[in-house]
Amino acid sequence: MSYRTILVHCDASPKLAHRLGVAVELAQRNGAHLVGVHVQVSFDVPAFFDGTVPTNDLYGAFEAAAKADQESAAAAFNKAIEGTELSSEWRVARGYPEEELAVQARYADLLVVGQTEPDAVTQTPSDLPEAIALSTGRPTLIVPHIGVRRPPGKFVMLCWNASRESACAAAEALPVLEAAERVTVLIVDGHPSPAGHGAEPGADVASWLVRHGVKAMVQRDTAPDGDVGGAILSRAMDHDIDLIVMGLYGHSRLRELVLGGASRTLLASMTVPVFMAH
Repeated sequence: MSYRTILVHCDASPKLAHRLGVAVELAQRNGAHLVGVHVQVSFDVPAFFDGTVPTNDLYGAFEAAAKADQESAAAAFNKAIEGTELSSEWRVARGYPEEELAVQARYADLLVVGQTEPDAVTQTPSDLPEAIALSTGRPTLIVPHIGVRRPPGKFVMLCWNASRESACAAAEALPVLEAAERVTVLIVDGHPSPAGHGAEPGADVASWLVRHGVKAMVQRDTAPDGDVGGAILSRAMDHDIDLIVMGLYGHSRLRELVLGGASRTLLASMTVPVFMAH
């Protein structure tokens, strides 16, 4: 099992090269077809106080800026694949990024997006990573805007709480887990339960992973202040983790996102890429 089609979101962010580097390396490692997608946001006509609409000059300025963004993104994509022998393609769509990417990602095995950048001036919605991960039905790899210190996947942390979401994330991440040199299964505040963790929290998931050839070790931890996300980030640093795998908790309705506390913390403060599934 491997990822045969990888989709990467290409906006006009100055940090785009970070996620492109991760996407290209993953595509090379998996022998995957790499698809770069740029979404041009539709022009929404604002109404002025007197009820009139903008002149053609305003629309022309919008189109010029959109064209510059598209050309910048395409140039970054071409530069990232230059010198490789990757199978690749470039796509341009028009609409809302969270809607266009969600549809296109359903025909891929993995979607790569960037972490929301504070103070970034782009057309990308600030809630794009979580909106996509919740709506697409495919796993999403979110690359921190600070970049990565090495290709993700050597030392992996699987966040496990015996939920449907964590089981989905573990299954979707199997190609990464199987190839990892070391996988740490982190359980925070886990309690024995016949309906969830079993008599020994972590034993069941570790046994399942070992049957897939995954080199897994279980670590149980606590979050004294209830800050599960903070505990995950601390243990990731302790174990030199380069990729965190976790289920995404929440729902999206009428573009109002309700996320679990750990998901919210990681999306805001990630220092390594996070592989999320819902």
